[in-house]
Amino acid sequence: MLIVFSGLPGTGKTTIAKRLASRLQAVYLRIDSIEQAIRNAAVLAQDVGTSGYRVANELALGNLRLGHTVIVDCVNPVSASRNAWRDTATSAGTGLLDIEVICSDTEEHRRRVETRTTDIPGLTPPTWASVLAHDYEPWSPPPFYIDTAHLSPNEAVSHIIGRLHPNQARPPRK
Repeated sequence: MLIVFSGLPGTGKTTIAKRLASRLQAVYLRIDSIEQAIRNAAVLAQDVGTSGYRVANELALGNLRLGHTVIVDCVNPVSASRNAWRDTATSAGTGLLDIEVICSDTEEHRRRVETRTTDIPGLTPPTWASVLAHDYEPWSPPPFYIDTAHLSPNEAVSHIIGRLHPNQARPPRK
């Protein structure tokens, strides 16, 4: 199974994706980490462009073919990148779950963006202005939505588990 987390910076994608990866013991691929590694290598004459997504698609495909669940954490702002994930899942002969993480509370979203720190050395976190200016195409068809203004990270993970495995949505009985 390929699970792709999408959404603007500061919505909570990384927190939820990491928790879900831990819970499912899945391979976790974060575009920010891949892109920063490419920048740090100083091998490109220009910005990374689509190279981080291309690398992640190949890493995902290899791990999916080995039978691993793969979780991808990315902004995934345009249909071209979304279609590439669909093609990767199809090539691996596995399912795809697209999850868009949003924060419908604008003030909370802004607070998160303005107070966040990065855990990736060398990566400069986005500003609120850059988040607002981000080119983000509408989805077609709509993905599975998680609104972090109304769900805690643990509740979000439970909702996703419920979507993947309805019988595992409830906590185990003691």
